[in-house]
Amino acid sequence: MFAITKAMSKEKELGKVSHWYDKINVAVVKLAGVLKKGDRVKFKHGEEEFEETIESLQINHEAVDAGKKGDEVAMKLSQKAKEGTLAYKVE
Repeated sequence: MFAITKAMSKEKELGKVSHWYDKINVAVVKLAGVLKKGDRVKFKHGEEEFEETIESLQINHEAVDAGKKGDEVAMKLSQKAKEGTLAYKVE
């Protein structure tokens, strides 16, 4: 059953949270791939995980529509994503 569940949900590692701004619910993620506004992303840290559709992206305090591998992008989230949390693109 685990293999079937894994095959049904396609996740591609997107990066890791390098900083969390608690007062404004913003995570900074060092990207290992391409991320665009509107993409669905799963965040996992230990047993905790949640999914979010990315509606806001910034690089160096400038709004952008996408980020590429190597970029550090800031994104507003509805839940806390601690430093070290892994981000996966849900396809």
